Amino acid sequence: MATAEEAFATVAKELLREPGTTAGTGFGSSPGVRVGGKIAAMLVGGRLVVKLPAERCQELIAGGAEPLSMGSRTMREWVSLGPEREPEWLPLAREALAFVRSR
Repeated sequence: MATAEEAFATVAKELLREPGTTAGTGFGSSPGVRVGGKIAAMLVGGRLVVKLPAERCQELIAGGAEPLSMGSRTMREWVSLGPEREPEWLPLAREALAFVRSR
């Protein structure tokens, strides 16, 4: 089984094939993928964090994903998934890329 870092590197490699995507940092120094300069996906604490519509985040949270919190604030358009859900990482990262690109 790949480490979270290796799994994210695989996801990032796939996303970076898409037009307009760039490697960069997420919040702080976390590795991330951006589209149009905006973060779509990143690795934070060994977890994939993606930006999706708030309703979609709620669906994923109901299925066991975790909301992203910054201090006492819960970010309604961000959700994180642990390495045990690694098979979902690439599809969700692609979904996040499409969402961020559409905004």
